[in-house]
Amino acid sequence: MDITIHAGFLPHTDPEASLAFYRDALGFEVRQDVGQGTMRWITVGPPNQPDTAIVLYPPTADPGVTEDEQRTIAEMMAKGTFASIMLATPDVDAAFERIQAAEGVEVMQEPTDQDWGMRDCAFRDPAGNTVRLQQVP
Repeated sequence: MDITIHAGFLPHTDPEASLAFYRDALGFEVRQDVGQGTMRWITVGPPNQPDTAIVLYPPTADPGVTEDEQRTIAEMMAKGTFASIMLATPDVDAAFERIQAAEGVEVMQEPTDQDWGMRDCAFRDPAGNTVRLQQVP
């Protein structure tokens, strides 16, 4: 079997702010930007991984999402408990310095040596999603 990861989805509440975070702070390239206003689906990804992408999407665009579910999603996103992603870099300290210097970036955790042997840091994207960055050789 030959299965790869093609795309993951993260919600956004402000497409322009999310675009600035993923493009400008993380250095991802924009691959697609469809829709308009807050109803935009923006596909981004690392330039060195053209077959792997993150789709930033409006979380309540599905017509099957009820008003109660929309409120729950909004509450969870505000708390940062709705979605997250784990990224990797060979030098977490250098990446942290570059990312934290970008406008509007919220740092959750500075680079730290974890008990399980990994060095990592964390940010919140403009929608409240947790973005963890681990150092991998």
